[in-house]
Amino acid sequence: MNFLFLLQTVTKNPMMQFLPLLIIMFAIMYFLIIRPQKQKEKKRLEMISNVRKQDKIVTSGGVHGVVVSVKENEVIIRVDDVKDVKLRIDKSAITSVTVTKGEQEDN
Repeated sequence: MNFLFLLQTVTKNPMMQFLPLLIIMFAIMYFLIIRPQKQKEKKRLEMISNVRKQDKIVTSGGVHGVVVSVKENEVIIRVDDVKDVKLRIDKSAITSVTVTKGEQEDN
């Protein structure tokens, strides 16, 4: 009789009732938020590491330019052709590569 009473108190533990719900919620959060964000960041880092000369880029500040020189952590871009204005920016400030050198040659 004592054993049945202990068994009933163990199964009525509120944490044990919410544990499956917490696991399901974490799985949903992982597949809907965490995993896609990691994939997006991986693609962005790959894009930044593949920046080459003559690529047209857009920075996080909205500056459009053409890559003149690529170094380890920074890029020099030409903003204006007429006055030959150049800016030195960090690679992490690049948000997109709009046209690559290979695509320019095809058109």
